[in-house]
Amino acid sequence: MDQSSIAWADGVLVTIDQRALPHELRELRITTVDEVIDAIKTLAVRGAPAIGVCGAFGVVIAARAATTDGVVDTALVEAEAARIADARPTAVNLAWGVQRTLAELPEGVAAMEAEALELLAEDGRVNLAAATEAADLIQRLCGDRPLRLLTHCNTGRLATTAWGTAIGALRVLQQRGALAEVIVDESRPLLQGARLTAWEMAEAGIAHRLTIDSAAAWAMATEQVDAVVVGADRITADGAVANKIGTYMLAIAARHHGIPFIVVAPESTRDISTARGSDIVVEQRAASEVTGFGGVATAPEGTKTFNPAFDVTPAELVTAVVTEYGVLTDPAAARTSATAAAGKSATAASGTSALTAGAEIAEIARGLYASGWMPGTAGNISVRQGDTAVITASGLSKGELTATDMVTVAVVDSKPVDESGRKPSAETTIHTAVYRTRGADAVVHVHPPHATAASIRTAGPDVTTARFAGYELIKGLGSTRPDLIDIPVFPNHADVPQIGADIEKYLTEHPDAPPVLFIAGHGITAWGATLAQARDRAECLEAMCELTTLTGHREIPVRDN
Repeated sequence: MDQSSIAWADGVLVTIDQRALPHELRELRITTVDEVIDAIKTLAVRGAPAIGVCGAFGVVIAARAATTDGVVDTALVEAEAARIADARPTAVNLAWGVQRTLAELPEGVAAMEAEALELLAEDGRVNLAAATEAADLIQRLCGDRPLRLLTHCNTGRLATTAWGTAIGALRVLQQRGALAEVIVDESRPLLQGARLTAWEMAEAGIAHRLTIDSAAAWAMATEQVDAVVVGADRITADGAVANKIGTYMLAIAARHHGIPFIVVAPESTRDISTARGSDIVVEQRAASEVTGFGGVATAPEGTKTFNPAFDVTPAELVTAVVTEYGVLTDPAAARTSATAAAGKSATAASGTSALTAGAEIAEIARGLYASGWMPGTAGNISVRQGDTAVITASGLSKGELTATDMVTVAVVDSKPVDESGRKPSAETTIHTAVYRTRGADAVVHVHPPHATAASIRTAGPDVTTARFAGYELIKGLGSTRPDLIDIPVFPNHADVPQIGADIEKYLTEHPDAPPVLFIAGHGITAWGATLAQARDRAECLEAMCELTTLTGHREIPVRDN
């Protein structure tokens, strides 16, 4: 069957019996509706896209069986279609595939079969597109280096029809030479990771290690994971993601360790008719899956079990949902190829996406936190995007930030323009004051000890600038002179917007002011054409202030040349 796990051969649905893997690659031939339902319920066929396609062909099988002398028993086909759709309640693709084929019933069996075949072909195209979009995002978030990724359950060609979703992204990265290793969760209780994903990893030649589900968080803690990549069975209008049980705890662990958590799924897995993740019906499976394995009892007879097939991860724990149309920005909005193209054009016109900017901010914030410059929730970083800026949200530890812990604000008035509900950092007005008066694209506001101390020593009722001379580090501060710099010193205010107003007035009146400043007792602010440049200027200022502390001199002689 080559790369496809599903085929249609003259009225017979042919697939891989996943119950036999990894020990046997066994073909399963399905010819009746009961066999379709049994294959789905017993997980001979599993994975949201795959069962959607199987459900579509199941309706074709029902229609062929309900046809006598060229006349189709419509009521019987509709009843059989309902039975197929109910085989597994959580995965939205099943009902979607059934309805797509059933919609062609008035046109006849041939039209239904053609629709199911189109759905099969479409799935492969969609998977590759989503996988490529996800691979692009992962490399933007994690950097251009060999990546160590973790995945859960099975999302490859066995769970779809070809290529795969999350595993598809791994395959794209492998082809690019950007994948170092994959950690595969075993995915209890039916071990889809151990039985199926490990098999697919070996088949694709991808380096991998298998682990128990409960070791995944420790793998993150010991810096063996750059990102978590999973699939989905349903994505609701609030951005919540239903997926194989164990996904939710991965998302929590990833958030704690500041690791991107990426969901890769076809657009058909989105269910905007379901408002909230809490509205999803989670399938409860048989106790025998937990109390034993392979026919061997592992628990006392009569032990009660809690065996949900899925869990639901809230949107705030998900770094990004990626479909064939790219990163999902509005979970409640329907998307087509046309709307997706328009969205991408808008993103290209405005520069880096908010998500990518957030990832860059989070990475630099974690580094500055480790240096002691952003203790606790103090400090903030922003990146400008045209008329808006992406800035760190208020009240979050800078050592644990992720790409989604950001707020988009309007440069003109510092007010949030996104629908995240998060509050921007209190010092947002400082950032927007810089953006309104300078051509900067990034601002860093931090609290390094030596520069903060220098801001206090130099502050006074008549002091507006602090002069430093003779230090080599002046060259890294963006001064108009390489040997001397006058850095503005602003008074601190309990009313932070007043600090922003003071800074905007000064920068407007002093167009040659350097791209660094002191706020007495409050820290320093630096800006630049890139976030790296803004950070470097802050680092140079702190290093220079440390030297002045050690020498006792802000100005040292430099010989004329």
